Amino acid sequence: MEIKNIFSLGELFERVQLENIFPDNKTFVDCIPKNTFSFIQERYVEEKNKISFDLSDFVHQYFKEPPKIETGFKSDTKRPVSEHIEELWKVLTRKPETVNDSLITLPHPYIIPGGRFREIYYWDSYFTMLGLQVSGRIDLIQNMVDNFAYLIDTIGYIPNGNRTYYLGRSQPPFFACMVKLLSEEKDRLQSGQGEKVLVTYLPQLQKEYNFWMKGSEKVTPQNPSLNRVVLMPDGNILNHYWDENDTPRPESFKEDVKLSHSSKDKKVMYRHLRAAAESGWDFSSRWFKNKNDFSTIHTTEIIPVDLNCLLYNLEHIIAEALQIKGDKKNASYFITLMDKRKRGIQAGCWNESEDFYFDFDYIENKQKTSFTVAAAFPLFFGIASAEQAAGVAANLKEKFLSNGGVITTVETTDQQWDSPNGWAPLQWVAITGLKKYGHNELAKEIATRWMNLNNRVYENTGKMMEKYNVVSTSLEAGGGEYPAQDGFGWTNGVYLALEKRD
Repeated sequence: MEIKNIFSLGELFERVQLENIFPDNKTFVDCIPKNTFSFIQERYVEEKNKISFDLSDFVHQYFKEPPKIETGFKSDTKRPVSEHIEELWKVLTRKPETVNDSLITLPHPYIIPGGRFREIYYWDSYFTMLGLQVSGRIDLIQNMVDNFAYLIDTIGYIPNGNRTYYLGRSQPPFFACMVKLLSEEKDRLQSGQGEKVLVTYLPQLQKEYNFWMKGSEKVTPQNPSLNRVVLMPDGNILNHYWDENDTPRPESFKEDVKLSHSSKDKKVMYRHLRAAAESGWDFSSRWFKNKNDFSTIHTTEIIPVDLNCLLYNLEHIIAEALQIKGDKKNASYFITLMDKRKRGIQAGCWNESEDFYFDFDYIENKQKTSFTVAAAFPLFFGIASAEQAAGVAANLKEKFLSNGGVITTVETTDQQWDSPNGWAPLQWVAITGLKKYGHNELAKEIATRWMNLNNRVYENTGKMMEKYNVVSTSLEAGGGEYPAQDGFGWTNGVYLALEKRD
């Protein structure tokens, strides 16, 4: 696989991003070079010190801006939201293409989120698939699972998105959930086919697991952390978010550089920022030491409860596939790993006095105090006891339930993964987790409020949004790195899935 790295241009890249040649840093990293990077670099060195040199002219001479995709699609708010979404699947579908830019070419068609996001995103795709399932688009689910399997086979993991500037980090590991969804659909169409699906993707499931667990055999009490693994005080190994790089994110270069000025160690700061991007929660006070101070971000020091629930599920699906394959020895091994991780989550993240799950700061050797809806993940994956689920449900109802669904954290900040914003994937996790433990009334209330808000914004704007203000439901959304986007893959998927469930 050929990797195009526009940020290898060094000084030229930095100047373009810092001098506002484009209003959005992501625009330049998505640009299409009209010549080789080495040729452009040579021209830049030759011309940059000339009195007549104009950076903007130079960039537009040697780069083509990413094309605006004109679909001709117009919303008709007289139609139900579900019909609107069915039409949007065509708009959001991208076919394989080979272009001379940062895009990593995939072998099969896929769904993008929409708006400025012109590529796939890892964890978005699972929630998009929930809607494709309702729409009967099993072909697209199959294609997207195959694309992710391709990325695992060629890169070794699923990157944040299929862009070269996302290499070095992944996102919340939902691949096992995708494979399980596909297996259930295949089994529904033809009994017995579901088991074949699990065995077919077993190599990729194991490769992804190896990526997240890299270094687990080398950690010690003296050096408890390596890559994405952490040896906990109780002897169990849990995971945190990480990135292979400690430089500014190319797609958010200017913002990262500006924030780094407040840090004594810029490389450490960049790693925390990148790790938060891997979490998908970019950004949230969840990752801060001081909820109102972005510069106190310390993501890599935190054991996130949701990440470890996802890896518990990955271990579970691998064990299930191994059992189907007849490999009882290795299946038993992964069941043991599941049990150890479950004990680790309960020991590190459950708070008896608060009746809630919290992230764990392994550097300080204590729980974080931030109430976040990530506490619903142990319910979603069946890790919580009935009593723990009841405690989480009570806290969700008291602290998180708002006019338009559940807020992301109880902290109101200018970060998009905090209150007052709500996000489709977290609504789905909370609703599904609550239903799994019999808290049906609360689950239904969250779903009703969320869908009513989706409907209201759609009627006013003709759009499905990336996120919503669930507190002041007369507003669309607020806070974060970029404006609310139209589309929108995971919002569409969760809406259709909730509508079918009701």
